[in-house]
Amino acid sequence: MRLLGAVAVAALVLSGQTAVAAPAPITPDPLLAFLADPGRVDLAAASRAREARTRARVLSAAAPEQTYAEREPASVRGRNDTPWTAEATGFRRSAVFTGSLLADPTMPSVGEFAEPNDTQATASATGVGTSRRAIRTVGKIAGSDADFYSLRGAGLTSIATRTDGSDLDTVLTVFDAAGKEIASNDTVGVSTDARLEAELVAGADYFVRVTGTQNTAGSYELTLAAGEGFGDKDFFAVDLKAGDVIGASVVGAARKIAVHDSRGRLVMGSQQDFSGVYPASSPLPGGGNAVADYIAPRDGRYYLGVEDGAGAYSLTVKAFRPGSEKVPQTVFVDFDGALVDTSVWGSPGEKQLSPLSRFLSAWGLSSKDSAAVVSVAVDTIRENLALHGNFGVRLLNSRDHADPWGQKNVSRLVIGGTIAESGVETVAIAQTIDPGNFGHEETAMVQLDLLSAPAGSPVSLNTYMSSASDKVRFVGRALGNVAAHELGHLSGSWHQHQFNELDTLMDQGGNPKAMFAVGADGIGGTADDTDIDFGEDVLVPNEGFTGLEDALSRTRWGYRR
Repeated sequence: MRLLGAVAVAALVLSGQTAVAAPAPITPDPLLAFLADPGRVDLAAASRAREARTRARVLSAAAPEQTYAEREPASVRGRNDTPWTAEATGFRRSAVFTGSLLADPTMPSVGEFAEPNDTQATASATGVGTSRRAIRTVGKIAGSDADFYSLRGAGLTSIATRTDGSDLDTVLTVFDAAGKEIASNDTVGVSTDARLEAELVAGADYFVRVTGTQNTAGSYELTLAAGEGFGDKDFFAVDLKAGDVIGASVVGAARKIAVHDSRGRLVMGSQQDFSGVYPASSPLPGGGNAVADYIAPRDGRYYLGVEDGAGAYSLTVKAFRPGSEKVPQTVFVDFDGALVDTSVWGSPGEKQLSPLSRFLSAWGLSSKDSAAVVSVAVDTIRENLALHGNFGVRLLNSRDHADPWGQKNVSRLVIGGTIAESGVETVAIAQTIDPGNFGHEETAMVQLDLLSAPAGSPVSLNTYMSSASDKVRFVGRALGNVAAHELGHLSGSWHQHQFNELDTLMDQGGNPKAMFAVGADGIGGTADDTDIDFGEDVLVPNEGFTGLEDALSRTRWGYRR
C-alpha cells in the first residue's frame, strides 16, 4: 500500500481571505520508524531518498587494503557453496573478494512475453512445472495494466520481482485455475520488489499476476522457480574478534549477500542496499547491489556468501571496532519539549515539540505525576540498555540534568510533541541505523499524540488502561520501551518480527500491545505485565532481510566502553 508522503501546501479561502493550510506530514523511511501501521508507507519515495544518501557515501568510501581472488574455477560450481566449504581468506580488516557465479542451466532467461497477457485466459505460458523447473523473464506495467503467467504446480514454488531503476511498485498474486487467490505479496523490504513462496499442488494449473500499486508503471524482472537448489553460491571465511563490526557490499553480477555466524546460522541475508540509513560518520561500505552488516558476539570464524546471479562480482568487506569503545558518549532524554531539526527525516525546517507535561491529563494523570513518570521511563531505558552490564554511555535526562545537546558526542532522545508539530507521521523514529554506533550526535524522538489518543486505537496507551491500572508505571514503562527501541536503532539494530511467538524491543511497529508490555489480562499497569528486552529473533520479513538478529549483542557492543 502507498501513502503519499510529499509535503503539500493547500490554499484555503476563508471569509474572502486566503489562508495557507499546514503542510501534510511526511511518511518517513520505515526502516527508521516505529509506525502505527507499517503498511501505510510510500516505499518508492523512501527508496529514492535512501539512494541519494547512499551515493554520497560511495563517493567518500576508502579503498580496501587486501584483495582475494576466489579459488573455485569460473566453470565450476559446488566447491565453496556452503559455510563449511568456505574459502579461508586470511582476512585483514579491509578486503575485496573477487569471483564469478556460474549460470544455472536450469533457470533460463527468456525475453519479454508478447501482449496481451492481462487475463488468465491470455496468460503467458512459462513452462514452469512442465518443460522446465524455473524461468527468469522481464515485463512492463503501464497504469492499470496486469501481466499474467501460467505454470504447473510442483510443490514449493518461489516467485519474485525486481524493479531496479523503475518507478513500478510491484504486487504479486497467485490464483488457481478457478480464479481463487492463493497467495499475494506487495513488498520486499522497504523496496518496490515483491516476493512470495507458495505450496502448489503437483499437476494443478496456477496463474501468477504482476500489477503495480496505485497504478504505478515501469519495468520489472520476474523469477519463477519450482523447488530449491538453484544458482551458484560462493562463501568466504573471515576471522573476527568479539565486538568486531563488519560491513559488506557487492557489485557486479551478484545480487545477494548472506552472512552466517560461527555456528553456520544465517544472521543476515540481504538483496538491497540500505546503507543510506547509516550515519555519514559510519565507515561501513555501501553502494552495491546488496549490503549487509553484522557485529560478532564472540571470537570465531564467520562466513560471507555471495548469491543470486551469473558472472563476475566484487565483494568489499571491512571490519571495525565499535565507535563507543574509545570515545565516551552521552544520551540525553528530553521530556521538556525541544526544537528539533526534522529535515533529517524529510520534513524541512526546525520544529518545536511540546513537552511530556502537556499529555499527562490525556492519560488521567496530573502534573504531580510528571516526576514519577520520568523516573519510571528513565529506569526502563537504563534497564533495557544495561541489562547485561558493560553500559558505557552516560544517560542524562531533562529533569535531573542541564541540557547538553549541541556538545560533542551528545545524542538526544526527545519524548514529546505531535505529528502536527513535527510534520513526521510516526509514533517514534531514530535519525539513523548505526551498526557499531559511530554517530554520536544524533536525534531520536517519541511523539505522544497517538500514544495519548482516546481509547480504541491499538497504539494508544488509553486502550489498555482501566481502574485497575497503575497508570504511572504503565505509561512510564511504555515510553521507556519505545525509547529503547529507537536507541536500539542508533546502536545498529534492525526491526525484528513483531507477530511471531517472541516479543522483543526491536519488534517492528504494528503490534504495540507487545511493545507496551501488556500482559494476558489485556490491561497495562497490572501484576501480569511482561518484561520485554533486546534479544535474538528473526529479522522482520517485510523489510527484505532474512536471518536471525541478535539485537542484545548489537546494543551491548554499540553502547560499550
